[in-house]
Amino acid sequence: MSTGHDHAPQGAHRGKLAIAFGITATILVAELIGAWWTNSLALLVDAGHMLTDASGLLMALIAANLALRPPTPERTWGWRRSEVLAAGAQAAVLLGVGVYAFVEGVRRLWTPPEVTAGGLLVFGVVGLVGNIVSMLVLSSGRGANLNMRAAFLEVVNDALGSVAVIVSAVVIALTGWTRIDALAGMLIATLIVPRAITILREAGSILLESTPPGLNLEEVRRHILEVPHVVGVHDLHASTIATGLPVLTAHVVVEEACFADGHAAQMLTDLQACVADHFDVSVEHSTFQLESPDHAQREHTTHS
Repeated sequence: MSTGHDHAPQGAHRGKLAIAFGITATILVAELIGAWWTNSLALLVDAGHMLTDASGLLMALIAANLALRPPTPERTWGWRRSEVLAAGAQAAVLLGVGVYAFVEGVRRLWTPPEVTAGGLLVFGVVGLVGNIVSMLVLSSGRGANLNMRAAFLEVVNDALGSVAVIVSAVVIALTGWTRIDALAGMLIATLIVPRAITILREAGSILLESTPPGLNLEEVRRHILEVPHVVGVHDLHASTIATGLPVLTAHVVVEEACFADGHAAQMLTDLQACVADHFDVSVEHSTFQLESPDHAQREHTTHS
């Protein structure tokens, strides 16, 4: 038996993602033209970053639409995990861009090419303005789920990359030191890689059905055992379907008398309230199998 809830997501942030995608795609085209014109690694890397982000925002937008689809007998949670897959894909491509940027930056430190400072500055400012607008659009929804968080972090990284491009252009214009362009490209890479790894780790943890962060299953077990008439707990599992949607299942052994006097229904209510209200991570989607001591002994395999 389990709690009854409406699992359908609302997808309230699709409009914000669509606006951010439109802005990012426009900046991408401008920066590709600018990178070709100025021969700037920093602008090229930032354009590569923008390509990744435009693709990522498009995937996030598609995922937000897929998440609106209702559950079916084949997909009982609907498409809720699409946001996790989209975030993981974004992070994986971001990681590749970051590694390439760093390697190419090292090469250009040894053989710096000519870079057009004026054009670099113009395209850097255009990119920064666009990224700031996208940040403002996405900021209110960045905590909604992993998908929105990944999208917001990508736009923040883009803004920092645009700042690096602007600084590079100013230094080249004032001093003629073109190696700053390679250093700026490497700086953008160092901004990309750690955040990409963080998102990859979080998405991978959800896909591997790890215990939700902040939920200690040993504490859950102890608390369940403290519920009156509970004599044992086994097959206790907790995972995350999507951001903000933790689930928990357990086989709970209760006193034989609970089935005779009709107390089992109240036991189920107590157990569901226990995991929904007692812990920092509220698990409203819980499923408990109530068992008599005899039944628990007859189960083929159990694990803690």
